[in-house]
Amino acid sequence: MLTSRSFVKKTRKGGVMKVVREHYLRDDIWCGSAACTKCPIDKPVLEKEPVPEVENTLCSYPHYLLLDTNVVLHQVDILEDKAIKNVILLQTVQKEVKHRSLPSYKRIRDLIANETKRFYVFTNEHHRDTYIEIEPKESPNDFNDRAIRKSLAWYDEHFKDTPIKIVLLTNDIDNREKARNEGRVAYTVNEYVKAMEGRPELMDRLAQIETKERERKANDSDITAPGGRNVLYPEHLSSYEINAGIKQGRYKKGTFKASRENFREGYVSVQGMEKMVFIKGLANQNRAVQGDIVAVEMFAESQWTAPSTVIAEDKGSKEDVLDEDTDNSHIGPKKGAVPTCRIVGIIQRNWRPFCGVIMPAAVKGGTKHLFMAAERLIPKIRIETQQYETLAGNRIIVSIDSWPRDSRYPLGHFVRNLGAIGDKDTENEVLLLEHDVPHLPFSEAVLSFLPKLPWTITKEDETVREDLRHVDICSVDPPGCTDIDDALHYKPLENGNAEVGVHIADVSHFIKPGNALDTEACSRGTTVYLVDRRIDMVPDLLSSNLCSLRGGVERFAFSTLWEMTPEAEIVNVRFTKSIIKSRAAYTYEQAQNKIDDKSQNDALAIGLRGLLKMAKILKQKRTDNGALTLASSEIRFSMDSETHDPIEVERKVMRETNSMVEEFMLLANVSVAQRIRQEFPQSACLRRHPVPPLSNFEPIIKVALTRGFELQVDSGKALADSLDKANIPSIPFFNQLLRMMTTRCMTQALYFSSGMLPEDEYLHFGLASPIYTHFTSPIRRYSDVIVHRMLAVAISADACFPELLDKAKIQEICDNLNYRHRMAQYAGRASVDLHTQVGMYSSLPV
Repeated sequence: MLTSRSFVKKTRKGGVMKVVREHYLRDDIWCGSAACTKCPIDKPVLEKEPVPEVENTLCSYPHYLLLDTNVVLHQVDILEDKAIKNVILLQTVQKEVKHRSLPSYKRIRDLIANETKRFYVFTNEHHRDTYIEIEPKESPNDFNDRAIRKSLAWYDEHFKDTPIKIVLLTNDIDNREKARNEGRVAYTVNEYVKAMEGRPELMDRLAQIETKERERKANDSDITAPGGRNVLYPEHLSSYEINAGIKQGRYKKGTFKASRENFREGYVSVQGMEKMVFIKGLANQNRAVQGDIVAVEMFAESQWTAPSTVIAEDKGSKEDVLDEDTDNSHIGPKKGAVPTCRIVGIIQRNWRPFCGVIMPAAVKGGTKHLFMAAERLIPKIRIETQQYETLAGNRIIVSIDSWPRDSRYPLGHFVRNLGAIGDKDTENEVLLLEHDVPHLPFSEAVLSFLPKLPWTITKEDETVREDLRHVDICSVDPPGCTDIDDALHYKPLENGNAEVGVHIADVSHFIKPGNALDTEACSRGTTVYLVDRRIDMVPDLLSSNLCSLRGGVERFAFSTLWEMTPEAEIVNVRFTKSIIKSRAAYTYEQAQNKIDDKSQNDALAIGLRGLLKMAKILKQKRTDNGALTLASSEIRFSMDSETHDPIEVERKVMRETNSMVEEFMLLANVSVAQRIRQEFPQSACLRRHPVPPLSNFEPIIKVALTRGFELQVDSGKALADSLDKANIPSIPFFNQLLRMMTTRCMTQALYFSSGMLPEDEYLHFGLASPIYTHFTSPIRRYSDVIVHRMLAVAISADACFPELLDKAKIQEICDNLNYRHRMAQYAGRASVDLHTQVGMYSSLPV
């Protein structure tokens, strides 16, 4: 059946255009139930006898649950519990959730994919009997509610001859009452969960959502809220008012950052302004949480104020009072005053589940508690629970649900108990959750796309790949490395030049675009290295086995081959898919010893010496061109083989072989970047390092001046030269300290799609390279997988597909990679801090 709808819209040029949309309706969309005798379903999702695992005093009969949009948006923590299954999710609801909350949408997609949960998606908008048209003057919310009730009526009629009933779960009071008036079974989530026998703890996981009625009443008065409670915060402007104000220049958009020194202060990183704008007072922060995208109103210069010199920590207020002076009406700027603003609205919330600890109730035996997050920039969260005795002394997870104007703190709900404070496994879990590191085991859907064992190289593979198994190739990596993704070779040529090769694991051969394995790798973005474990981007079969270029085994590789003169000038470069057989997998120390031992003159020793010689020339050229040589305080832990506790901490030793490998990886990345830019001028996946603003260098300039050195920071070359000169013979570590501080002054290097920026912004400042990408670590970086696919198309080794040509899609992937890479770095540093403390604690005398 075909239905059509026409409407008129205005074009950009002011004309009027009639649009006709056709909508196809079907009568072969099944109900999804194994109990149904009307629908010829091959693989039903809903159980034949949907008896709840937990007895429900409201619904003791067999039933399926049908969810309203607000339930999916706000009560996912309840839906994820094993007691909730046999659920009907309407297409209308799924679409609205995707539009309003991508995190909730992703979580509900996981529930749909979980076969044990029995979530069935019913495409009501294409079913002949459940499709509805929007009515004149009907709001989108009312339309969606009516569509839900229409599908509920269809399901009731469909199962009228069975003992199965359909139960609508909705927290929308109007929708619930209308459904009941139509003779349907409808409850709020609170009613349904409260009726679950033996599961009172589920009540703690209910989201505390501020009702529309309460919000309306609170907005009606600037003095009191319902129950006579004081309104503490100004009302947020609507999206329309914010957008209009930003266009008119009255408001500015930025990201809120709470102060680490004083909880009553904060800053907003405003777009287009080099320095952050100051906010003084909780009322002016207006319920913003760290990372929220906000709209701010700038104060006149006479109202500017200065950051406090007092360190203030929020001890936790027992009452809903702000206890502060937020008066900005003083005349004349204060001493040290800086540009100051106030938040007038929230554009996008950065709420997520937070790890932390529960605090005692204000009243002994009470159920209302404050939760203190591990990240101290997050405000305390008010939760209600009857499990305090169980949760005290443990790390728990809490989610924010709402922040009413009359509440000193945001309202939230308990999600999960992680374990005892101080337990290493618990603290590791907190570390991963706080840095949003995906660390759950790979699903069966992902693992199903792995190659079957035993895996062998076939004759067909040999016909499409260059055979380099005769070449003396070796890898050089840190000790204990199992995910070896790069190897090298050096071969003298008869004309006096040399062939130099970088061979990278061909991960893209095993990960095909669009399947579950590719989707998971794209989502994870990077492998995360902690002190005592590694969170792989791809399953272990690939990362530590089939893709790892281990010594003595045949592997697929993507090879970059240069012909180079003795002065390290590139004569030509070519790329090829290859088959290699690494002769050895060396550590940096083993490779260095082989180079230094003059008695060793086998092919690998000669090759390593040739590579080292070339690498020194390449590094000098980069340095002369303005590349920076910075430093970091890297340490490594010796772990107990049984307890996995740190028993020794030592600084990482940097050898010439470290630099040797780095130079050829950099050269390969530059060569590949140039090639894929030619083939994909609009969508090449590149990496840039923006030039840091001069204000970033103020701390190290001051430090250098105290010792009589003037750092020049107007260019990379000038900075590199002045760092080289900043040496104090009596303080040998001074120069390294300066370089470590300079590292912290740098901006974040970013992945980007080439078509999204002008070419003069491609620069990698730290490497002094006009173009750069990541190609050399596809086992642990998804960016490299994308680059491999692009390079394969460029050399006609593989076919192109639409996503590689879509610059917006590539940029979307790059945005996720930038976030994942940053979080992985932070998680790694936090792991070092954690294990340093564990090591220090364990070394104390008993």
